Amino acid sequence: MAAIEDVPAALAAKFASVFPHLDERQRRLLMGAEARVLGHGGIRLVAGAAGVREATVARGVDELDSGIEPLDRARKPGGGRKRLADLDPGLRPALRDLVEPDARGDPESPLCWTTKSTRNLAAQLTASGHRISADTVADLLREEGFSLQGNAKVLEGKQNPDRDAQFRYINDQVHAHLDDGEPVISVDTKKKELVGPFKNQGREWHPAGDPVKVSDHDFPNNELGKAIPYGIYDLAANTGWVNVGTDHDTAAFAVESLRRWWRARGHLDYPRAGRLLITADAGGSNGYRTRAFKTELAAFAVQAGLDVTVCHFPPGTSKWNKIEHRLFSAITMNWRGRPLTSHEVIVQTIAATTTSTGLRVHAELDTGSYPTGEKIGKGEIDALPITRHAFHGDWNYTLPASQLQIPIPIQIRQPIGTGHLVRDSATPTALPLTLLRDPRLTGITRQQLDDLITALADPIAGQREQRLNARRGADRQCKPGAGRRQQFTDPDRVLATVLYLRGSFQHALLGELFGVNTSSCARVARGTIPLLEANGHHIPRSTARFSTPADVVAFLAYESHNQSAEIKPAC
Repeated sequence: MAAIEDVPAALAAKFASVFPHLDERQRRLLMGAEARVLGHGGIRLVAGAAGVREATVARGVDELDSGIEPLDRARKPGGGRKRLADLDPGLRPALRDLVEPDARGDPESPLCWTTKSTRNLAAQLTASGHRISADTVADLLREEGFSLQGNAKVLEGKQNPDRDAQFRYINDQVHAHLDDGEPVISVDTKKKELVGPFKNQGREWHPAGDPVKVSDHDFPNNELGKAIPYGIYDLAANTGWVNVGTDHDTAAFAVESLRRWWRARGHLDYPRAGRLLITADAGGSNGYRTRAFKTELAAFAVQAGLDVTVCHFPPGTSKWNKIEHRLFSAITMNWRGRPLTSHEVIVQTIAATTTSTGLRVHAELDTGSYPTGEKIGKGEIDALPITRHAFHGDWNYTLPASQLQIPIPIQIRQPIGTGHLVRDSATPTALPLTLLRDPRLTGITRQQLDDLITALADPIAGQREQRLNARRGADRQCKPGAGRRQQFTDPDRVLATVLYLRGSFQHALLGELFGVNTSSCARVARGTIPLLEANGHHIPRSTARFSTPADVVAFLAYESHNQSAEIKPAC
């Protein structure tokens, strides 16, 4: 009985401390909840403790029993301070007149030539008699369907009437080549990049307040220069090859990039290829009006033994080229916010680019010289056996290797007093790998070289498997041949080792001829030499020395003229 008598005092103390923080409805519901807990007679006890009428407590009990959903607001709809837009009916129309696109070109518009920030809009509206803050302007703009928008690059300018037809033609050509198992590549030059501690767009995670420090200006560094990434994207394999040049973006550089890709990857991925389809932009170093591109491409067609077909995208539509959004966009995302401080950083960052769809990229540095200003006469173009297609022969054409009876002269010379190679018209810049098998270069007959390749096939495979197991830390989980492809085939590995041991070729030249960097040839040779010695093979050294492809051609020409056809090692 004493406990029941203490209830009103306890409730009175609770209500006195809580009621000041509650509105009328919340107090009523609290009293109703307490009355329900007390049971019979609870309404009277609660009313006495709270100092209210019993009807008020009973009303709270009824509201709880009725199951009414909790309210999100204390006042009924319509209560409270009126919104500024409701009090000022002319506010919304005045705001729309300031930001609507059709008012931007009106010379009488107050903000025609001023940034339409919320602060400026609020100031102009206030000056016009509509007192408003910048935050309220932002709220009204969102209610009216506006948002902060950047410029959208969608206007393509004047369109060629055959634009869509050329797209369909390119699509048909791509499908025809892919269905026949022939390679299809998309090529283009990525934006030139300054090399050095310069700001690169984008952001990376770093400790707070400690960003990467870069130069406050973008003047080129004369020592580091620039980087010119020329990309080749294989549509079927979803792989990219990027040749990073340091000189000029010329037609010779573009085709040399193709040549390097074909030597290192193309002929391995497509050993039975007889045709190659290239999709390219309408302009630049690989444009359809560039004569040098066609002549250089003819030389490549002869060296690779391929019928090369080129389909150019119409002018102003380069963004539809696959390489733009399959390769270049992924590279840009990979190095965003990272200063491109050296050519090595650029090459390694490009090579590390991957996507969730399986893209893999190879990159290498090309320090060759590609001077500008070379002129190709109309007669030289007319002499090329170019087969122009029936539809837009200027955009679609084929260079058939079978009709190019002699190698196209793509040559170099060494000017006196300089250390840069300059293109001339006497000596080829690239040599097919079949030419490097010449006994006068290897010091052994072709049959001996073939026997050596056969004898070393199993040891090389075992060495590779042992190396991969050591790297993985366990036996292989997938079938042989899966995973990343090797830079060298087994025959090329043996050939490179033989030429390395001959001592005739500079290491940089060997790397150039095999389409890899200088250290790769040396690394391959060091791994293969023990296998040669274990099998009792000895490669004689030569007294000849070659630093450029021109030296090799001159040596073979001299030997052919002065020596008999028998094999005579230069040792």
